[in-house]
Amino acid sequence: MRFICDHMLGALARWMRLLGFDVLYPGPISDREIIGIAVEEDRVILTRDKELSSTDKAQALYVESDDLEEQLLATMSELELKVTDPMSRCSLCNAQIEKVDKTSVEGEVPEGVFDRQEEFWYCPTCNKYYWQGSHWDRITKTIEKLVGS
Repeated sequence: MRFICDHMLGALARWMRLLGFDVLYPGPISDREIIGIAVEEDRVILTRDKELSSTDKAQALYVESDDLEEQLLATMSELELKVTDPMSRCSLCNAQIEKVDKTSVEGEVPEGVFDRQEEFWYCPTCNKYYWQGSHWDRITKTIEKLVGS
């Protein structure tokens, strides 16, 4: 299942990507454009806009809560989603990330990170590197909580 989030759900889009889902977040575009993309690319619309969620042209889910964790839990539950490939997408651009050899990141990541970490991933679209930094525990705990839900 693929998704498109309206401009009010940027944090949800990033976290859905971290969970491994293909999620577009085009920013502030019209409802008509969102519906067009959803139809053309067979995406489910995730929105905080009641009017947009009532479209009959594409599948849409109204995300009621302002709280990110509640948004994630409700979306996962309502659409019966299962996390199967976490940490496989770039949280910024949605592209698939690739595991890369440590030697290829030397000079590309901070020296201390290079010295402390053994595994690295790379986004070929936005040229961002990922590693299991201090934020990793928080992300994995959230993922574990969602997987257990």
